[in-house]
Amino acid sequence: MMRAPVFAGVALACTTATGATLAEKAKESGCVNKPMWLAGDTYRCATQSGAFSYFNVPDGNGTPAAGSAPAPPSTSTPKVPTPASFPRVDPETQKGRDGVRRKVLGEELASEEKLLTESRAAYAEGAPPALPEEKADAEKYRARIARLKQTVTVHEKNVEALKKELATVK
Repeated sequence: MMRAPVFAGVALACTTATGATLAEKAKESGCVNKPMWLAGDTYRCATQSGAFSYFNVPDGNGTPAAGSAPAPPSTSTPKVPTPASFPRVDPETQKGRDGVRRKVLGEELASEEKLLTESRAAYAEGAPPALPEEKADAEKYRARIARLKQTVTVHEKNVEALKKELATVK
């Protein structure tokens, strides 16, 4: 009888040491259905908006928490060689496609860099001049600054992603 309280205390210590339980994380993520275990300590559930929410619930050993879906059986399929009759693209055609891709990515990068420059100018290091309607309402001004900062961040991420993608083009 003395073991049950000790065991319960250990279980409680484990959940607090590793973070939240599956139910807490699901509630925190806005889940409207039972979270589905994906792999390791990653779960997915649907939210009210219809989007999926992904979150981690570490339990120390990489297995799904109690009450979740069981782990799918390990099914590693052996690599099958590509059949000789499989259609292939000749090197010149692929080179042409890569050139078009590089050109399109370069144009998009130039466009994003221009938008980034414009959005940084509008953001003015977090202190753009207040518009007439914002002088009387400080909350409107703060909301506009937040939108401008978010715009700068989005363009920075886009530029970074395009540069990374361009680096992978042959």
